[in-house]
Amino acid sequence: MLDHVSITVSELARSAPFYDAVMAALGVPCVWREADAIGYGARDSGAGYLTIRQCPGVVADRRHWAFRAPGRAAVDAFHAAGLAMGGTDDGGPGLRPHYHAHYYAAFLLDPDGNRVEAVCHAP
Repeated sequence: MLDHVSITVSELARSAPFYDAVMAALGVPCVWREADAIGYGARDSGAGYLTIRQCPGVVADRRHWAFRAPGRAAVDAFHAAGLAMGGTDDGGPGLRPHYHAHYYAAFLLDPDGNRVEAVCHAP
């Protein structure tokens, strides 16, 4: 449903290692980098596109972004990579049967408190 999204962070230099790690774990390449923003994915791939943009005054307000993972191992790798790069656990890898029987996800808070998720819907 979404073509592209932007997530704002207060300090790009602090958040870049986190997003580089979690996007790499999901197989999403960094495609450009500037002083105040980073882009991941390919606009014409059909898989979506993500921009991380520096913006003063970021407030952690429990909004969240869910990224589709190619498999459960990628969800696990996303979670481990995020923790290693300064993220905070907000729900470790596992099934969430209250969503549906095969919903396998992990949740992290980035260094600014943005809630990000990796999810796999396959059995």
